[in-house]
Amino acid sequence: MAAVDDIGRQSHSPAAMPPAEAALSAAPSRLRAFTPYAGLLVTMLCWAGNWVVGRAIREQVPPIALNFWRWAVALLIIAPFALPRLKGKGEVIRRRWPILLGLGATGIASFQVLVYLGLRSTTTVNAVLMNSAAPLFIILCAWLIDGDRASPRQLLGMAISFCGIVLIMERGDLAALGAFKFETGDLIVLAAMPVWGVYSVLLKRRPRELGGVALLFAIAFAGVLVLAPFYAAETIWFQAPTLSVASVAAVFYVAVFASLLAYVCWNHGVAAVGPSRAGFMIHLLPGLASVLAVLTLGESFHLYHVIGIGTILAGVLLATSSRIRV
Repeated sequence: MAAVDDIGRQSHSPAAMPPAEAALSAAPSRLRAFTPYAGLLVTMLCWAGNWVVGRAIREQVPPIALNFWRWAVALLIIAPFALPRLKGKGEVIRRRWPILLGLGATGIASFQVLVYLGLRSTTTVNAVLMNSAAPLFIILCAWLIDGDRASPRQLLGMAISFCGIVLIMERGDLAALGAFKFETGDLIVLAAMPVWGVYSVLLKRRPRELGGVALLFAIAFAGVLVLAPFYAAETIWFQAPTLSVASVAAVFYVAVFASLLAYVCWNHGVAAVGPSRAGFMIHLLPGLASVLAVLTLGESFHLYHVIGIGTILAGVLLATSSRIRV
């Protein structure tokens, strides 16, 4: 009987099948292996669109209003899934509220407001290429806050990437560097980078008792609380958002796609392929956002952008790769 079972198993194994049949049987496994990467690509597209939308809607929705409604809508959508997971976690929240508030104030409120504010006076291409240096600011903030020692390789990587940032900010005109004149929007986007670095360092102190959805809800709730008084002040004294089809569509996109869908796809991808492989997908973001900006906003992509992003990514890879030695 065992011999019969063995024959049956062999007859259904890929080696015993005709080539066409074996290829068909292997297709589902290849599809399963590709699915996490497809999800990570969707994440990058959603995040790339966020930069384009922030630039496109700048005249109708001011930065604080866009960020406030982004996370207010996202909170309403995830509340039915997050609130049951927060039951019995009141003591954890009361004990760890300073960290949750800090995460909300940096990662949810300040970082994205600065990005949207910067996009009012600089191009999407410039802004998103400069954002490629974010990993280096994480290293810098970990050094300043936690005392994590920066290696000579990391310091060299930071210096190289900074040269790329300056090249982009000066629009390739290095002769103008002596005048030390930069576009306001570029400086604001650059100021957002250390804010993201602080958020990333604080994230290591997050309450482990809260799962992914519950933690996102708690952080987003804290961020909306921080944003609320500034949103009111912006509306009263500076600019109220315009209610239109475009503004509603923009808020819907950044809430549903750039926040929730991107978050779900990113978590699934990281869990499936690991953080190291998933992390390399982030390098697709500048290219995708630049292509979208050129196609939808009519922005230009110049040689200095190519050289600048190449220099930034070279510094990032040097600083974050454990295989490279200096």
